[in-house]
Amino acid sequence: MGFTGFPDEAFLFYEGLEADNSKTYFGRHKQLYEEAVREPMLALADELATEFGPAQLFRPYRDVRFAKDKSPYKTHQGAFVDLMPGIGLYVELSAAGLFTAGGVYTKAPDQVARYRAAVDEDLSGKPLESIIDSLEAAGYTLHGERLKTRPRGFDAGHPRIELLRHRSLHAGKRFEPAPWVHTPQVRERVARTWRDFGPLVEWLCTHVRGSELPPR
Repeated sequence: MGFTGFPDEAFLFYEGLEADNSKTYFGRHKQLYEEAVREPMLALADELATEFGPAQLFRPYRDVRFAKDKSPYKTHQGAFVDLMPGIGLYVELSAAGLFTAGGVYTKAPDQVARYRAAVDEDLSGKPLESIIDSLEAAGYTLHGERLKTRPRGFDAGHPRIELLRHRSLHAGKRFEPAPWVHTPQVRERVARTWRDFGPLVEWLCTHVRGSELPPR
């Protein structure tokens, strides 16, 4: 079957998981997770793949080895189209609704260095500034990890100092639960936002690229 939307049960599942993030709850509702969350997300990713490429679904389990929060499960289901390592398109389902985004998520030192060099240079930095302005004017929000102060080696008065502070950068939009999330309209809504993120993702693929450092 093709993608028909996310059922009410998907949002009820995550409301329950937020209230009781335990192995007991997840075990009792695993079939509900599979049928209401995972299978529809796989179907959505499959239909989007023709235009945007294959997406990877993230596992529902959290890595708690080094986390203070030992909750075992993620309270959302995400899928990511990896166009270059750490750069791509994202969609997420949670009790809060649907979230879509596009940008760079990794913070490898060589990627951060290339990003800041490109932002600093007018020939590449000004186009990025224009892309961000257009996305914000269209109602998208800028996200990503960033420094509280200016990065070392850059003047506080730099015309793009706010962009230079970023270590990761992605634009996104959240849609609250509404009747259309239960229909195939989700596919076109996600596709429309991903097309809008295209110039940002293209800029990042050109100037930031994947990490060239060996994995640790």
